[in-house]
Amino acid sequence: MQTIAIIDYGAGNTQSVKNALLRLNCKVLITSDAAVIRQADKVIFPGVGHAARALISLKATGLDALIPQLKQPVLGICLGMQLMCKHCEEGDSKGLEIFEGNVIKFDNQLKVPQIGWNQISNLKSELFNDIDENEFMYLVHSYFAPLNADTIATSTYGLKYASAMKKNNFYGVQFHPEKSGKVGAQLLKNFLEL
Repeated sequence: MQTIAIIDYGAGNTQSVKNALLRLNCKVLITSDAAVIRQADKVIFPGVGHAARALISLKATGLDALIPQLKQPVLGICLGMQLMCKHCEEGDSKGLEIFEGNVIKFDNQLKVPQIGWNQISNLKSELFNDIDENEFMYLVHSYFAPLNADTIATSTYGLKYASAMKKNNFYGVQFHPEKSGKVGAQLLKNFLEL
């Protein structure tokens, strides 16, 4: 049975992610312990809230240095994915610099946050095995990553943006698979099978 570490840094919806993973029959640990995170088969880096405050919390525990060094598959969710980018406009914060690009705020003419179901398209990764083009995932966000070299899925809200990214062993999704029903469960299953 795989061990999945969910990184606990005070800015993640860790319990709902844990519940979704437990339904997929794996051992799940919510932890900020670097040794436990390093030894896990897979790592999930969730996140909700304010980018600058989340980065302060990561730095306080040394997790900001640990995460980019991880060798196993890592999945950033929502704010987790944004923090893995070079820079976050929210709080003018330097990110973990795993993914290309900077995270910026949606245009003022759009209602933010974007809350609800949106389609994912242009799927380009084993993370989307058995998931059809234009399936719906659940999102809550005011900031986004523009299209870049690491983009493996897109969504449209006023403009087309990166709703998922991949670089080496790092994956990121802007949407919440743990809140996206059967399609989200399939994505988490695919992540466990990487």
